[in-house]
Amino acid sequence: MKKLTALDVLTQSPVIPVMVIDNLKNAVPLAKTLVESGIKVLEITLRTECGLDAIKLIKQEIPDAIVGAGTVLNPVQFEQAIIAGAQFIISPGITESLLQKSILFDVSFIPGVATASEIMLAKQYDLHCLKFFPAEINGGIKALQAFSSVFPEITFCPTGGINEKNYLNYLNLKNVMCVGGSWFVPLSAVKQENFALIAQLAQSTIEGIQ
Repeated sequence: MKKLTALDVLTQSPVIPVMVIDNLKNAVPLAKTLVESGIKVLEITLRTECGLDAIKLIKQEIPDAIVGAGTVLNPVQFEQAIIAGAQFIISPGITESLLQKSILFDVSFIPGVATASEIMLAKQYDLHCLKFFPAEINGGIKALQAFSSVFPEITFCPTGGINEKNYLNYLNLKNVMCVGGSWFVPLSAVKQENFALIAQLAQSTIEGIQ
């Protein structure tokens, strides 16, 4: 399978769901619902015990999905996610150990940044597609506009505080390729297996962009 670059990942969908799965039986139905609703890039967070198993299962059952791991905090999780089948890795921050791991595994890595210094560190590793996190409390749209003039070659996926009221404002920025969020995959709906509601929210989100 051809390796996806970080830019490939970010251009496949204008929104990336931040998926928290705490019951493995919900993994495939949730992923299938999102893919059928037009969202095929899926970030499975490693915040739960079954996160890695969910990645593996979704990769096996839904070949059309582009599956990645999120909330990757250390090199051990990074390697575990790759073994599970993750096609890209997203972290909330940026560290030397994670950067070194991404070189070792030659996988698409989208680290989280919040400052100019962190963006400069990412550039040293030739990374130009970054997660801006947490977006809203770190200046939001105004911060991204400021970064645009200093780092015109950087593309961002802002996450953190993004919701149905502001996601279109972020997507209108020239240095934003997509946004990440959980407003269309509410944990309460996942736990209740209310996939019809999730389909409705996901479709509404995509339709709002078109």
